[in-house]
Amino acid sequence: MKTLIRNGLVLPLTTKDALFEGDIAIDDGRIAALGADAASFIPDKTIDASGCIVMPAFVNAHTHLAMVLMRNYKDQGNLFQWLHEIFPIEDKLNKDDIYAASVVGAAELIKSGTVLFADMYFHASETARAVYQAGIKANIGFTFFGDLADSKKRLAERMPPLEKVLRNDGMIEVDPSPHAIYTTTAESYKFASALACDLGTRLNTHVSETRKEVEDSIKEYGKTPAMYLESLGVFDASSTYIAHGVHLTDEELDMLSGKDTSIVHNPSSNCKLGSGIARINEWRKHGINIAMGTDGASSNNNLNLLKELNLALMVNSVSCPDFEQRFTPFEMLRIATSGGARALGRESEMGTIEKGKDADLIIMDMNQASTSPMNDPYSAIAFSSDRANIRDVLCRGKVLLENGKLTTIDEQLAIGQIIKAWKSIKER
Repeated sequence: MKTLIRNGLVLPLTTKDALFEGDIAIDDGRIAALGADAASFIPDKTIDASGCIVMPAFVNAHTHLAMVLMRNYKDQGNLFQWLHEIFPIEDKLNKDDIYAASVVGAAELIKSGTVLFADMYFHASETARAVYQAGIKANIGFTFFGDLADSKKRLAERMPPLEKVLRNDGMIEVDPSPHAIYTTTAESYKFASALACDLGTRLNTHVSETRKEVEDSIKEYGKTPAMYLESLGVFDASSTYIAHGVHLTDEELDMLSGKDTSIVHNPSSNCKLGSGIARINEWRKHGINIAMGTDGASSNNNLNLLKELNLALMVNSVSCPDFEQRFTPFEMLRIATSGGARALGRESEMGTIEKGKDADLIIMDMNQASTSPMNDPYSAIAFSSDRANIRDVLCRGKVLLENGKLTTIDEQLAIGQIIKAWKSIKER
């Protein structure tokens, strides 16, 4: 299938000045030519992007997709108070619940301009099924809790169903994902790290989300969370990406700066649960790659990266008094795209608009009252746009959202199924 996107304002996000008005040629799911080089391209399908921005699709580098089940449920309290309410619900969940919720979550991701996400949840095989149905990409987290015996049992029971679903097409990678140091033992972390090496993938975990987590770690291990994981060899055993990192110390950042580790910023969840304001300026000073995530829709309460990057800029302005040191809209857009692609090991295939990369793209209609006049396109996206501006979404050249309508998911059917699942869960 050959597709030509015409007359758009293209933001490659390689450099701030690389934007241009023109065309993008797509052949067999990849970007074949840009601008004047696309003049001789003969397409099977043409998409008119006049009055639109064309940019790389977003990467949600930390979420728990099926937690859309618990959207707007138990919205008060800090992380541990919230988990106390959520864990009993999660104990009731079955495979059908996870599938129904994952389809709805995938629909929301697409409508928010996201075509790659990193997940960490139960029954990964069911989320993988939803990913393939939706036509998006995922780094599916194979979640570990408990001690080594628990981890080995979980792997033996749940990896075979996942392997049956997986296709050898690169759309899904499997990343071992020990939940956190307060739910997962040292032996399980080492087991997960070894598995990541065997699979040739990455390790995903929560680190230093709250002050309590840090204080408890010091009491139990005599070390802060990241230094404790360093003592286990986690950061040397495999590439890693860690969620939240709100309370990482200078010592920990010094250590992480020498590792193949990314930190995923989740400002909405950090604010909602009162976890704190992450020191993303210090992360940048240490040369650590930063990605963006929403966390789950129970602690956010949505999966919208546009909202996330907007809030990230706002909070950064409040927490960084030096105007010159604040993140710019362009920089935050890079975090939400190429930063996420790098964190998930996908930077060679997506994150920027370049010849040879997958055609993972968003077309945003900027000819709306809320974004007119546009003036600076980067500011218009980060400060003025919302999901209503997202007109079309492509993943590997396949149109997943066309003129605001999902093409791979029956949205109303999916909503009906998740409502039915939630009613059943409450009655169990």
